[in-house]
Amino acid sequence: MYPKLLERFLKYVKTETRSDAASSTTPSTPTQIAFAHVLEEELKELGMSDVFYNEANGFVIATLPSNIDKEVRSIGFIAHMDTADFNAVNVNPQIIEDYDGQSTIPLGKDGKYELSVAEFPNLANYTGQTLITTDGTTLLGADDKSGITEIMTAMDYLIAHPEIKHGKLMVAFGPDEEIGVGADKFDVSQFDVDFAYTMDGGPVGELQFETFNAAQAEIEIEGKNVHPGTAKNTMVNALQVGIDFHDRLPKNEVPEKTDGRDGFYHLLHFAGVPDEAKMTYIIRDHNHDIFDKRKQNMLTIAENMNKDFGQERISIKITDQYFNMREVIEKDMSIIDLVEEAMGNVKITPIVEPVRGGTDGSKISFMGLPTPNIFAGGENMHGRFEFVAVESMEKATSLIIEIAKLNAEK
Repeated sequence: MYPKLLERFLKYVKTETRSDAASSTTPSTPTQIAFAHVLEEELKELGMSDVFYNEANGFVIATLPSNIDKEVRSIGFIAHMDTADFNAVNVNPQIIEDYDGQSTIPLGKDGKYELSVAEFPNLANYTGQTLITTDGTTLLGADDKSGITEIMTAMDYLIAHPEIKHGKLMVAFGPDEEIGVGADKFDVSQFDVDFAYTMDGGPVGELQFETFNAAQAEIEIEGKNVHPGTAKNTMVNALQVGIDFHDRLPKNEVPEKTDGRDGFYHLLHFAGVPDEAKMTYIIRDHNHDIFDKRKQNMLTIAENMNKDFGQERISIKITDQYFNMREVIEKDMSIIDLVEEAMGNVKITPIVEPVRGGTDGSKISFMGLPTPNIFAGGENMHGRFEFVAVESMEKATSLIIEIAKLNAEK
């Protein structure tokens, strides 16, 4: 259907672009900068207009001008260049053609890892399709190089088929989504469209406009360390204080015991010695009021424990990370209606569910540019069991084209 799609995807995933949460630069890794310039040149070769790399935020941006006389709303399509915190060096994809929906797929030649329907029932959904998997030593990078592939291929197709009418379209490929800071410096004024979509979801049909509200809590605990032989009524073990703090949180409101719209507290890091300790949590909830109550609950627990000590031994800093994009998008659901109608036209059944996480669109929406999220096709992301079907990427590409076409008819 799209002859260059598979070639593009394989080229992209073999290019290492892992982000680095410990870095203070933007983008966080030089490999992302190098990849951005590769994409910049490819966009120019396609014939896109106003192609440029923004050194301030690491985004590559390009425009496909309108080819119709009437005024219609302009649309942006966004994907991220970085891959997650898993080995991404020497990605060596395997291609399984006409998968039978039952067989176990060895990942590499040593037999150590495999994709089986017993462990991954979603494989059965891909009977007769062409799967791209890892070799078991790296992630694949479909998150989100499938999104980049689909956007690039759709622009290529629209340029080659000027008979397909569309309004102004813009594309943006950005860094550092996987470490949560990619959209922090996004320049909405440069990305001059009426609304946008991130192509960064999972299986075919996903359409997401509701994300978590998100915050991070950083806790520092001051203990009092003395010799354990004479510690009675004197020692304050910072590690035990941390355990006591954690035990005061609702025991069932953790990721491993929640789903759907349930929020949670998630202990990410806990380290220290009896004299001092540090803890890091993330706080998540779709409901903003409950989200605020979760944050206050942590502050209250710290306050009450400090009262019991008679002094401040627990200090807590809570920082908001992103908010539920639904608050923005529900003000004009026409951009969701457009996708659902386009999906129907290309024989895709919409799967509208809340994201148990966030996307770049979460932040961009609150910058004034409504940006829901559309599937990109990958499954089992962020590890050695990741895979994507060529047919899924083809459907996402067709959907981008249909959205542009349908919007021009409005």
